[in-house]
Amino acid sequence: MITHIIAIGNSRGVRIPKILLEKAGFSDEAEILERGGNIVIRPLRQVRKGWEESFRRMAAAGDDNLLDTPVPTEWDEAEWQW
Repeated sequence: MITHIIAIGNSRGVRIPKILLEKAGFSDEAEILERGGNIVIRPLRQVRKGWEESFRRMAAAGDDNLLDTPVPTEWDEAEWQW
C-alpha cells in the first residue's frame, strides 16, 4: 500500500486505514521505533494483561499459597524489622 506523508504541526505522519489497525490488533496506543533504517509501528504490548483475573481465580481455587515453607535466615532474624 502506498500512502502520503502529511504535515501534522511540526511533525509528519501517515494515515493508517482502520482495517489495517484492526487486523494488526491496535487499540489507542502504539509503540514506534527505528530499526535498521525502517520505522516500525506496533501495538503496545500489555505485558501483564489478564494477570488480575488469573490471580482472582488462583485465590478462589486455593492455588495462591507458597510452595515451600519459608525458612528464616540469620539476616531475617537479626536485621529485618517489620
